[in-house]
Amino acid sequence: MTFEKTYINRNNELIIKLPVKFKSIKKVRVKIEELESDRNKKLRLLKKAVTDPMFNADVEEMSEDFRFSDKETV
Repeated sequence: MTFEKTYINRNNELIIKLPVKFKSIKKVRVKIEELESDRNKKLRLLKKAVTDPMFNADVEEMSEDFRFSDKETV
């Protein structure tokens, strides 16, 4: 049986309430992993995108598409 849930570290403590199906189980394995924040993950992906030829080609294509409309004034 496997149970996975993300918890927030508060005061360096975690309180884990197990599902009812674990009631009769005497031993469980707890694995602690540091999770990358969404913001850090997005920043890492953006930094990686700068060197991606397909991404750069898409940006260039969009720039060309909007070349004239960017010069218009409202």
